[in-house]
Amino acid sequence: MIDRETVRNVAKLARLGMSEQDLDLFGSQLSVILENIQILQEADVSGVSPTAHASRLTNIMRPDRSRPSYSPEALLANAPDQEDNFLKVNAVLEGE
Repeated sequence: MIDRETVRNVAKLARLGMSEQDLDLFGSQLSVILENIQILQEADVSGVSPTAHASRLTNIMRPDRSRPSYSPEALLANAPDQEDNFLKVNAVLEGE
């Protein structure tokens, strides 16, 4: 079991405020986590190839292909104000 001082020190390093009750709770939870890690370390994984992701998918995105787009006139057809094929909006920042 992880002692309260270790939990307090880890909480301090992570800049977490912990009550006295939290120290006991997280101490027991961290102990269980470390026990599970120890069990996993005992597993024989010599025949398992390393992987960075649990899924075998390599790329789920569609190919990037160029295709026709809308004309500027069609895109700006409902714009309240436009100038030279650009949407015209009120100034947000004042110039000096």
